[in-house]
Amino acid sequence: MAGNTFGQVFKVTTWGESHGKALGVIIDGCPPNLPLSEPDIQEDLDRRRPKSAPSSTPRREPDQVELLSGTFQGMTTGTPISLIIYNKDIDSKSYETIKDVFRPGHGDFTYQKKYGIRDYRGGGRASGRETAARVAAGAIARKVLDQEEILVRAYTLELAGVRAERVDLDVIDKNPFLAPDLNAAGHMQERINEIKKSGDSAGGIVEVLAKGCPAGLGEPVFDKLDADLAKAVMSIGAVKAVEIGVGLAAARLLGSECNDEITPEGFVTNRSGGILAGISNGDDIVLRAAIKPISSIEKEQRTVDINMKPTTISVKGRHDISAIPRIVPVCEAMVRLVIVDHLLRQRSIV
Repeated sequence: MAGNTFGQVFKVTTWGESHGKALGVIIDGCPPNLPLSEPDIQEDLDRRRPKSAPSSTPRREPDQVELLSGTFQGMTTGTPISLIIYNKDIDSKSYETIKDVFRPGHGDFTYQKKYGIRDYRGGGRASGRETAARVAAGAIARKVLDQEEILVRAYTLELAGVRAERVDLDVIDKNPFLAPDLNAAGHMQERINEIKKSGDSAGGIVEVLAKGCPAGLGEPVFDKLDADLAKAVMSIGAVKAVEIGVGLAAARLLGSECNDEITPEGFVTNRSGGILAGISNGDDIVLRAAIKPISSIEKEQRTVDINMKPTTISVKGRHDISAIPRIVPVCEAMVRLVIVDHLLRQRSIV
């Protein structure tokens, strides 16, 4: 009931806090006889780690994963898989001075109201650090999808008002922002440098593309594929909106403009984003997530303390300027988890 578990068949439970001893995840329902080793998972975790992007935190966690259970002789056994990632680069000093002050945009106020206690160090459970566990689980989901030749790729479509004008999957890992357009990536860096100097933060848009997904995934009425995808991606802390296919633009189109006509060769267009009536139609699934700016900023803001007394705050410490690009593999992981869960659910009825 605590909201830490996701999925119906491929179940994922994450645990741990930003400045705690470790983070981890338990995956229950993974099929047996999948080749799986720590390097398979580490590959995805390394993409989430802060690197050379000027938008990323100076905190340098190795995010070295340890595989504790669920495999034998390099293969999954069908039993629960347990992973642990130890926190190594913890520095909580900067939080001591603001431990009794609610940071605007954070979950400090709401966690205090819900539980009557909160871990003020780095946001505790509400920290973006929790997403390392999701990425680890998504790496295991990728092993299932690889068998089905389903590819899920996410990339930075927009950052700080700079939007990619083309989508080239081959250049995503060739720039620090994981953008599909190298020219746009250069402009993103210029804009982020400006924002960093001002002590502020920035948001953007992540697009996720799933290719090779078969038709028929998704459950009527409340477990629609698009509904579960929206919930999965919205569960990421920095995400404030999700759209699939043409998304919000559908509200401004005529039916003749929005419908995807069908021919014997397939759909003429893909405004639906690969999903009709909550069920995949075999076309590419296209999803976009709106990412809010990082809440911890040096600019002084008004707030209150735990006694509801007015004060001001300027947040110091090691923080990202934007959740992008580190949130890109997180969005990718959550889409993988949903598709795998629905794929396994579909196998039970066909």
